[in-house]
Amino acid sequence: MALVPYEETTEFGLQKFHKPLKTFSFANHTIQIRQDWRHLGVAAVVWDAAIVLSTYLEMGAVELRGRSAVELGAGTGLVGIVAALLENTGQMQTEGYSKRKQITTLQKQGHQRQANKLSQTDGDYN
Repeated sequence: MALVPYEETTEFGLQKFHKPLKTFSFANHTIQIRQDWRHLGVAAVVWDAAIVLSTYLEMGAVELRGRSAVELGAGTGLVGIVAALLENTGQMQTEGYSKRKQITTLQKQGHQRQANKLSQTDGDYN
């Protein structure tokens, strides 16, 4: 096992987590995620695993239509967003956001169709 010290001045490594905005293209949509490593830590960045899993879902490796999914420890929520865009009407994220908050956020970001879809599903509105 090796311990590699983190240095912000290097070209490689964790610098990508300090970019305030990451842009992705999934399910024929452009998704922008804000990151805040300095103030919110590891839960406020998009990890490579989320990108890989989102790509896997987009490839159709798992049928999502008509199924429910729970994204535990959603962090920035990229996988949950992609799942919702891929017609997963029962999608839910579990990182402290209530259904009502998710709907409001979607509406503020101009995603009225997704907000309407989420509001029509069963679930917690707290």
